[in-house]
Amino acid sequence: MGGLAVALVVTACSGAGGTRGGDDGAQALRVLMVNNPQMKTLEKLTPEFTKETGIEVAFTSLPENDVRDKVSQEYSSQAGQYDITSVSAFEVPIFAKNGWMQPLDDYVAQDPSYDQDDIFPAFTKGLSGPDGRLYAEPFYGESSFTMFRKDLLEKKGLTMPDNPTWDDIVDIAAKVNDVEPGVAGICLRGLAGWGQNLAALDTVINTYGGQWFDMGWDAKLDSPQVKSATQMYVDLLRESGEPGAAQTGVQECINIMLQGKAAIMYDATSIAGLLEAPDSPIKGKVGYVPAPVKKTDNSGWLWTWAWGIPKSSENAEAAWKFIRWATSSDYEKRVGDDPQYGWTVAPTGKRSSTYDQPGYIQAAAPYYKQEKAALDAADPTHPGVDPQPYTGIQFVGIAEFPDLGTQVGQAVADAIAGNITVDRALAKAQELAVPVGEKYQE
Repeated sequence: MGGLAVALVVTACSGAGGTRGGDDGAQALRVLMVNNPQMKTLEKLTPEFTKETGIEVAFTSLPENDVRDKVSQEYSSQAGQYDITSVSAFEVPIFAKNGWMQPLDDYVAQDPSYDQDDIFPAFTKGLSGPDGRLYAEPFYGESSFTMFRKDLLEKKGLTMPDNPTWDDIVDIAAKVNDVEPGVAGICLRGLAGWGQNLAALDTVINTYGGQWFDMGWDAKLDSPQVKSATQMYVDLLRESGEPGAAQTGVQECINIMLQGKAAIMYDATSIAGLLEAPDSPIKGKVGYVPAPVKKTDNSGWLWTWAWGIPKSSENAEAAWKFIRWATSSDYEKRVGDDPQYGWTVAPTGKRSSTYDQPGYIQAAAPYYKQEKAALDAADPTHPGVDPQPYTGIQFVGIAEFPDLGTQVGQAVADAIAGNITVDRALAKAQELAVPVGEKYQE
């Protein structure tokens, strides 16, 4: 979702490395981060952290795909170029297992005022390593839920269930398809990619009782459960979805919703703030209910951009001070209560206390209860019917997944485009997954 340009931004210091600063004489902190809006706000406010602590900070800000590559290089090589990086619940368990990250639980234990219990348990669990230690703290988080145009459903005399199943969604989407000229029944991610179409489809697979691998690491992408989930997803898009669905990603679906061209969207909870923004043409017209289910009680995903410290950093103490400041409830309130920024750009979705803040409750009134419920319910260790040997809801927490998921996502996109059948797409996916599973059987 990031832009095409690579930006290097240095804040409150004279260079990205080597600058001396801070009361303890430590080197200026070097931070590698994704260039999302919440991070840009953080960058603007970091001089306040420097004034408070004397610790200078240099930022390197990159688009999402670029930052993933750079982060992987930094941790795998232990080059020591950065003291803090953006990481997600995908990377943390892998990096921690390899001994590439510095644990944070000792810092947390020494700082009760940080209030780790206020962090949603799913994030604490998802940002911990196989050894049970905490290795990152969330900057902001999201789950997924169903967004729908109340007015368009009313035109057809339809009511969205409080807890819809995928059968409900298929039925309603078909009935509201073309409720107005050019309005699709639903918009879903169809664009190939492990963070695009597979992010949504994996939650469907989970709730249908499917999985990528069983506890013996046997690949299961051609199982009846995965086939049923994928066939439903593909048919739904082909029959009631947005035009050109195989090329539609999250940003395109957001635009389609904002333009009034879709009646339903299943995607990230963080999107709700855009739909309810003061300048949104559909503000006040959207309803919010949980992610659709089939066999499980809930199916929302879990995602966070978090902060971690590479093992190679020599400034861990100062790095923790920055992480503590940036992920605190005080920082959230600082951003949310500032008219220049506001709660729509505050890094929310990670702390329970956020949902007691009057400003946030007012700004997020149409959806904050549903968002919190989704975050509370997400379980990255057991999101489906059967146990799984990996962590992750909308991804498989293994190092091979970016490549494997990209190829499987392309096969699914081909099925959405009508180029191949779902059976052929999943046969190809199974062929790709089998050798990956065999590596973990050795």
